[in-house]
Amino acid sequence: MLEGGIIAVSGDDDVTNNKLVRQMEQRIRELERDLGRKTLEAEILREALDKARPKKPILLRGCVGTLM
Repeated sequence: MLEGGIIAVSGDDDVTNNKLVRQMEQRIRELERDLGRKTLEAEILREALDKARPKKPILLRGCVGTLM
């Protein structure tokens, strides 16, 4: 009885494949969480950039007039 378990674990059977599948699923969940964080970060930075852009041309117009 014990021999079958040892052979299944040491071989390329369903027991080994199930462990690999669980590891891959866990890695996928980690990557999906990371992707969600990076997406949120990109959205926040994009909004901050959009709010900062309208101010910049006004400042540049004032600087260009003083340079000429």
